Amino acid sequence: MKASVISGDIIASTHLTLNDREIIEKSLRGYFRHLTENYNCYCRLIKGDYIEIIVPEPSQGLRIALALKAYIKSIKISKITLARRDRMVDLYKKHGIRVALGYGELTTINREKGIIDGEAIYLTGRRLSEQSTHGYHERIVVKETLFFDSNHQELNIHMQPIISLLDVLLYKATPKQSQVLHYKLMNNSEKDISKKLRVVQSVINQHSTSVGWNAIESTVEYYEWLLRNMKL
Repeated sequence: MKASVISGDIIASTHLTLNDREIIEKSLRGYFRHLTENYNCYCRLIKGDYIEIIVPEPSQGLRIALALKAYIKSIKISKITLARRDRMVDLYKKHGIRVALGYGELTTINREKGIIDGEAIYLTGRRLSEQSTHGYHERIVVKETLFFDSNHQELNIHMQPIISLLDVLLYKATPKQSQVLHYKLMNNSEKDISKKLRVVQSVINQHSTSVGWNAIESTVEYYEWLLRNMKL
């Protein structure tokens, strides 16, 4: 079967406090339930900081990948006071998570036994394995946190500049903007979001504009169109 696969690696997670790691893990497990119920996704968290999500409807892959990245950035963590830890935690606050979106065949999905196999999962795993964040003492620069890969060269050519631009937009998003972006990607209206966050709707609209929602929405719709209309 053709599917979109999302693999994610939370940045600098081992440098967060135990309490913060527990908050993130608990939040993710609740979020996974939402994706399972609303998109029939299969989600799993491995060793507390590595995520795999199978999206059965491939065209929804980019929407869910961006929503995941926005959701991670919106999770509140404590303020760290140790200087050497602050440098690593700052990477988490800026980037949140590396996300690789892949499109391709999956030969095996066994939800009960937790078995996934196929080219799509290999593509995303390979992209993330090429990235790393190490150590306290060296200067660490995270250049990219959003990736796309498939075995279709034409699709990759279409997606590469789009992914790069989206990466910049999400990097610049504040936690509040990320929270609004996540809800909008999950098809919530501004009126509904204002009720969830208990703020006036004009604030939601302002966050939407600042995060570049119109451009993000158009890009997600373009991805959906590509997967439905290209001969893949």
